Amino acid sequence: MEFRHLGRSGLVISELTYGNWITHGGQVEEDAAIACVQAALEEGITTFDTADVYAQGAAEEVLGRALKSERRDGLEIFTKVYWPMGEGRNDRGLGAKHIKESIDNSLRRLQTDRVELYQAHRYDYETPLEETMQAFADVVRAGKAHYIGVSEWTADQIRRGHALAQDLKIQLVSSQPQYSPLWRVIEDEVIPACEELGIGQIVWSPLAGGVLTGKYKPGQAAPEGSRGADPKYSHFVKGWLEDDVLERVQQLVPVAEEAGLSLPQLALAWVLQQSNVSAAIIGATRPEQVKGNVKAAGVKLDAEVYEKVNEVLDPVSIKDPKKTQSPKPRP
Repeated sequence: MEFRHLGRSGLVISELTYGNWITHGGQVEEDAAIACVQAALEEGITTFDTADVYAQGAAEEVLGRALKSERRDGLEIFTKVYWPMGEGRNDRGLGAKHIKESIDNSLRRLQTDRVELYQAHRYDYETPLEETMQAFADVVRAGKAHYIGVSEWTADQIRRGHALAQDLKIQLVSSQPQYSPLWRVIEDEVIPACEELGIGQIVWSPLAGGVLTGKYKPGQAAPEGSRGADPKYSHFVKGWLEDDVLERVQQLVPVAEEAGLSLPQLALAWVLQQSNVSAAIIGATRPEQVKGNVKAAGVKLDAEVYEKVNEVLDPVSIKDPKKTQSPKPRP
């Protein structure tokens, strides 16, 4: 495993981070989820990303049980707040009440007294940003989180949040956007702003929901047991399950083979090649997926290979910066 600083902070994290969105408490049974966490630990991953809303708290609970016997000081645990966690009017968003209640609930579920990073899971248009950042500052000063991050914020929102964080003398160090060779919307605005401010990207869905593994074939039904075949989760990938996209993904197979990589390893190495990326989040339903993906750690793609990936996928990749957005109003 290779390690990187999270932005310009002093926090060092594993460049492949284990995330449990959808899988823990949802797509796989707990025994399988814990086996995947154990595989991540065995492969040198020390950084784990979750959120309170994943399986309505169950994902945090599973992760807490999976990590309970590990040396806490050797781990970096990240979680998030924003999405609804109940029916109440204040059980959502980034108001002070919800943030302060949510951090306590997350820590209880995770069985820890602090997280290394507490993230705003979206931007809240219904709460003054000053209130949100003051609440995060209170969380940091209470010792419940070391650093603050955001997820799917625009460049302008990040700039304003970072300025307030500086005024409050806390560190906003990370952005968590979707990013892959197929989804490149952060490149024109978010990445330049974050490079200027010293904020690192912790990117989710670097394999485009599994599409960049090559398991979905043009003209064929989604494989049994895959996310694309699951009625509950297929909407997360259905936008990519078009023959023109899948045909181009298949064109990358010989590119990966020539580089001595699997297709998922090629996609992960491509993401990690971006200097502003501090980590790429990988998920898994089986331990062998973790063990295969971690082989992308430390891989440096030749410029020729990197550009070949761009050339093949460019006609179907999404780059519009306006695709970075948060709900209005709150869900």
